[in-house]
Amino acid sequence: MTLKNYYNVNTREEGMNTLMRSVYMWMMVGLLVSGVTAYASVHSAVLMNMIYGNPYMIWVLFIIELGLVIAISAGINKMSVDTARILFILFSFIDGLTLSSIFLVYTSTSIAETFFIASAMFGVMSLYGYFTDTDLTSWGKLLFMALIGLIIAMIVNFFLKSSPIEWWVSVIGVIVFTGLTAYDTQKIKQMGDEMEAEGERNISKIAVIGALELYLDLINLFLMLLEFFGGQKR
Repeated sequence: MTLKNYYNVNTREEGMNTLMRSVYMWMMVGLLVSGVTAYASVHSAVLMNMIYGNPYMIWVLFIIELGLVIAISAGINKMSVDTARILFILFSFIDGLTLSSIFLVYTSTSIAETFFIASAMFGVMSLYGYFTDTDLTSWGKLLFMALIGLIIAMIVNFFLKSSPIEWWVSVIGVIVFTGLTAYDTQKIKQMGDEMEAEGERNISKIAVIGALELYLDLINLFLMLLEFFGGQKR
């Protein structure tokens, strides 16, 4: 089923716009689930004790999140649309549990302001990725290597607890996830083009995997910016 036939539209542009609206809609659903979960969790003594009362629970949640990302990314072509959506919502919920920690460290005002800044940066770069005629494929390779280095540095600093390393990780993280926002947006657009040409992929599945990628870009950009704009509670 082609992109054009699926949405019963007359032009590729209309079909592509519909695809991107679906991507952003599901990304917003994921953000809403995470935000509500994080806010509710921090106001629940039971959930706070469950998450932070056991030093290993946060690692368990992280492993589950990682497993869900891998499952959705690797199995998107084999699973049904409903399954992909359920897994994405489940991931958003669990991510909300882990994100609850920011409400313990930063003020609600600074969290809201930082999220607004992150959203503005995300919006600009996503629009750039969608409308630019420049092929951003080379960005992907460089950003992926930088992301691997970033993850290694974060793991090392988990044990070192170095403030300078944390600062540099945040600086590099902002650059990486800003670039990934543009790259991933263009990649989603290209996936839509391939689906129209090959008639093999389902538009709804592309919307879910696209929403997951952009969700991760925005959330991680937001977390990196908290290092600079987040006001800590006294």
